[in-house]
Order: sequence, then C-alpha cells, then structure tokens
Amino acid sequence: MTFEQLRLDGVSRSFGAANALSGLDLAITRGEFVALLGPSGCGKSTALNCLAGLLPLTGGSIWLDDARIDGRPPEQRGFGMVFQNYALFPHMSVRANVGFGLKMRKVGRAEGRRRVDEALRLVQLTDHAAKFPAQLSGGQQQRVAIARAVVLEPPVVLMDEPLSNLDAKLRLEMRMEIRRLHQTLGLTTVYVTHDQEEALSLADRLVVLREGSVQQIGTPEEVYAQPVNSYVASFMGYRNLLDATVTGTAGSAVTVAGAGVRLTGRGAPTEGAAKVAIRPEDFVVGDGAENALDVTVEIVEYHGRELSVSARLESGTPVYFRTDKRLAPGDAVRIGVPAERVLVFEP
Repeated sequence: MTFEQLRLDGVSRSFGAANALSGLDLAITRGEFVALLGPSGCGKSTALNCLAGLLPLTGGSIWLDDARIDGRPPEQRGFGMVFQNYALFPHMSVRANVGFGLKMRKVGRAEGRRRVDEALRLVQLTDHAAKFPAQLSGGQQQRVAIARAVVLEPPVVLMDEPLSNLDAKLRLEMRMEIRRLHQTLGLTTVYVTHDQEEALSLADRLVVLREGSVQQIGTPEEVYAQPVNSYVASFMGYRNLLDATVTGTAGSAVTVAGAGVRLTGRGAPTEGAAKVAIRPEDFVVGDGAENALDVTVEIVEYHGRELSVSARLESGTPVYFRTDKRLAPGDAVRIGVPAERVLVFEP
C-alpha cells in the first residue's frame, strides 16, 4: 500500500475523567521516522495503540492520505507492529513466525517464501530460520519480530519500546540495525521510547509528550539545542534546573540571580521568576570562564575518559557537571559556563 501522508488530527483518548492523550496533531510523511518521547504515563504508548487500532479514540481522527482509518479494525489498517516483549509464537520456527501474517492474508506459497527469505536476509537470520524462539538470544528474537512486521510490506511500522528488554550492548546493536532497515527499506516508522539518546540517534523528528499533551515537535537538533520549556530541557539532558529571578535583559541576553549566584544566559523572560537550565557537559572547570560558580564536590563517578560530578553551591543548591580533570569529594573548585549555553525559561 503506497501513501504520502499519515495524519493525526486532534487525536484524544480518555479513561473515565482522565485524559491519557489530549489533542495530538501530527502529520507524518512517507519514509519518515518519528519518535514519540517521554516518561512513563505521558501518553506515547496510548498514541501508538490508537494508531494501531488497539484503542478507540474519544476525539479526533486518523487519516492515511484522504482515507479516514480510525474506524477500521487493526487488521484492516495494514500496519506492522513490533512489541516490547517480542510476542513470538514459542511453538513455531523462526520461518513460521515471520510468515504467519502472510499466511493469514492468504499470500501464495511461492510469493510468501520469497518474502520470508528476503525478510530473514534483511535481519541477518537466514541461518536461524529453522530454530525456535527459545533457542535465540533476546536480540535475535527482536530481529524476528521486526522481520515479521516488515515482511507484510506495511505502509507504516509501529514500534513500542522494542529495545527496552535488551542489555546495553544489544540495545546499541539493535538501534543501528533498526536505522539500517529504515534506510534500506524507506519504512515509515512511528517509534515509542523513553530513552532520549535512542530517540536522538534514530528519529527524523521527535514528539515530546507530557501528561498526554505535546510539548514540542521538531528535529533531534532542534529539540536538543532549542527546547521550548524547562520540562523539555530537563528531559533532553539539562540536568541543572535552577530557580532564579530576572534582573535585566539586553536583546536575547537575560541576566538572572538566585541560589546565591548571578548568571547571564539566553531566553524570553523579561521580568519575574525564571527557570535556568544548563547541561552538565557545558560546564568548564577552572578560572576565567563566564558565569563562574564556586562549588564543593560531593560525589564523583568514573565514566572512562571523564568524571560525572555532583557538587553544591554555598547556598546548598546541587550542581552537576562533567570533566576530564581528576577531582575528589571535598574539593573546592570553580566552574563556569558560556552564556550561550545557559537557557532561561519562564517557570
């Protein structure tokens, strides 16, 4: 099935009086990889299940080009689905699992075998076709689940946290595998994850959700470098969130004071309370840096080439930074951060 655009218009889903998803507007073009990103309970899996037809809408509509599809049952939407728990049939071989959907659609035997062979080749499981799921590793089982989804040649593939049950090494390998398949097949993919690094590395666009509402939609570069509010900033790695008050503005430069410090950054607030966001990796240790802060080191974690440090200002406010300098608990150090790396938001 070919199409140009999958569109969600004001898609909403409530459970009783509670809104799990509120007014999601999103247009996805053919071949695009879109990640729905947010913590548990933010509405991302609800959105995916509404797309799949596993949950009915309580508001809005879903369109595939000019055809409205939110009234269709899941099997008539033709989407591929990759679940978090693989959902493989334990009594069937890898080949039978991959070909199950084709059999249900009554695809001819020769055509079905050709498509299964191609799907197994794509996920590099040709030599494992006769094995059963219990004989495979977690990563191999997830490859079977992906092959089962793509063998149907669906207009859209929906992936619900497909890597969360894998260890760190396998997650990295499968992430690259999913990206390779996306590029090879030109799959239109909607991918649910709570892992911002995963979303940044895979997606063409991110949709950041909070309590069922969209906070920001943009490219990975836009969401990473230009978060629209302190919630998105926090979720995208701005671990230092300081309460402050605006004391002056000059164009896009904003000066704030709070927690016993004075900082200059960039943002929209012109007066009143503000929230300051700084990434740990943007701090520089040593004298002479902008926005100097004197801190006392409390906890040092070793991360290979660099240390992750938890420290405190004299006011007691915690500050987190990364450095390649050798530090120890109790050290008094001066750190600073360039003004362009300090984001100032309305609270």
